Amino acid sequence: MNYVNQFAFQFYPYIAMAVFFIGSWARYDRSMYTWRTGSSQLLSSRGMRLGSNLFHIGILIILGGHLVGLLTPHEVYTLVITAQHKQLLAMGVGGAAAVLCFIGISILLVRRLTNPRVLATGTIGDTFILILLFVQLLLGMGTIFVSSHHLDGGEMILLGDWAQHIVTFRPGAADFIAGVSWIYKVHVFLGMTLFLVAPFTRLVHVWSIPVSYLWRPYQVVRKRQATLRYGPRA
Repeated sequence: MNYVNQFAFQFYPYIAMAVFFIGSWARYDRSMYTWRTGSSQLLSSRGMRLGSNLFHIGILIILGGHLVGLLTPHEVYTLVITAQHKQLLAMGVGGAAAVLCFIGISILLVRRLTNPRVLATGTIGDTFILILLFVQLLLGMGTIFVSSHHLDGGEMILLGDWAQHIVTFRPGAADFIAGVSWIYKVHVFLGMTLFLVAPFTRLVHVWSIPVSYLWRPYQVVRKRQATLRYGPRA
């Protein structure tokens, strides 16, 4: 089991991230026109706007929380908040965002599986990545329940130490995660797997965040006045 733990949480993260960066670059270089979300809104807009908005709002909050929570050193955040309060904050904010995300992704998944037009024009990869995200979300929600049984913040500190050792290329990262609950381990492993498969699915569009959209000017559309032309008088 030690070898499995070492591979899954010491080496696999680097494999996943290498495939994510190199695979994304290769896809952009060789298949630029496949670099898109593959939206099916034109086929059927029913449930699309609500589901997509709830999913994206929830997932952005969750991703931001993971980045700040895992990568902020323990010595830094304890200047303003304790580990116990940090865990409660993560459970509260993360739980609310997870509910939004769950409602949104459920709408999108049901729509994709039950709408004949969307199902016929979609790919296996589209359905696969949506199911994978759904399972990952359920695991994340399950970690909130497990965390409620130990509110000392101890496992959150271990997970943060693991993430910080990974991003700084330090050895011994897998040792921090060896003793945490199985649900955290599966959640982390599946999270790395999402990075692994992203370059080969519609998830690749996470690189194309339209930041400039926030300050672009309005598009001005004017009606073209018709010009009447008369022939020569008789």
